[in-house]
Amino acid sequence: MTIPVQMHRGNDEPLYNIGVVSRMTKISMASLRAWERRYDFPEAKRTMGGHRLYSEKDILRIRWVKERVDEGMQTSRAINALRHQELTGQTILTEADLITAIPDRVERFDALEKVDREDKRSYSLNVRERLLNALLHQGTQQADQLLSEALAALSPEAEILDIIRPVMDDVGSLWEYEKISIASEHLATNYLRQRLMMWMISAPPPRNPHSILLACAPDEWHEGSLLIMGALLRRRLWPITYLGQSVPFPDLSLFIREVKPSMVVLNAMTESTAENLAEWPKFMPDVSSRGSPVVGFGGRVFVENPDWRSKILGIYLGDSFEDGIATIEKLIPE
Repeated sequence: MTIPVQMHRGNDEPLYNIGVVSRMTKISMASLRAWERRYDFPEAKRTMGGHRLYSEKDILRIRWVKERVDEGMQTSRAINALRHQELTGQTILTEADLITAIPDRVERFDALEKVDREDKRSYSLNVRERLLNALLHQGTQQADQLLSEALAALSPEAEILDIIRPVMDDVGSLWEYEKISIASEHLATNYLRQRLMMWMISAPPPRNPHSILLACAPDEWHEGSLLIMGALLRRRLWPITYLGQSVPFPDLSLFIREVKPSMVVLNAMTESTAENLAEWPKFMPDVSSRGSPVVGFGGRVFVENPDWRSKILGIYLGDSFEDGIATIEKLIPE
């Protein structure tokens, strides 16, 4: 007799590596690889380095098959039974069912009241140190492993803000003080950029019709902060159009007319690029006169030298990413 399985459609995001999934489901990594090879199950996603990544939905499917195998059913029959039930629409699951189905899963730190902030901070600091060391020694596979395992304990937002952001800052400081080579800086920075781009691409479909355009000021090549903002906005299901580094204002003006975003977010990190940013109304007089789309701005220079905030036409988004997200969500209707 087959037992109906229910599945939560909102847990499709690939987050967990094969080692974490093995511990969650108590199925060996060798068996998981064998199932995939023989039965094309589960259908794991792959990182750019070729490592398997599984979603919570994948874990539920694996757990269901394991329970049938433990009851005496052949693996191939259990997998076929699962697929049959999915095809016939017998698959609905709530978050409560997810926790019940995987009682021994590694809980996220920010979902457990018993884990205090100091534990979370200590854990993040440990991962940060190991990640920085891995990247400075060209250990991108080790970096993949660290970030994947961290997602068993941290939310994606926490991984972005508490691990990726400070490691990007550390890499930049080491390069600035000539502690690492340009090649090492490029490898580490590009690796972290790719991870942030992955969060933007892999986020669930947007639920808001009001798009947000993100661009760096002319001659601003440091896009780390803008990437982080883009990843966080996509995690909150905002549609974004990401333009990235050093966007000339004449081109930006034409682009805004074409895509008609609800808001434009501009980034400047230094005084020289803030000077460039202050020129935007000259190239987009229609935007500045009618106040649409809304123009917001941010970056390190505005935190370190608040006087610059009054020199830019638009809305200062705040001193932190959290402030920036809150400001944007107040300015744009749901």
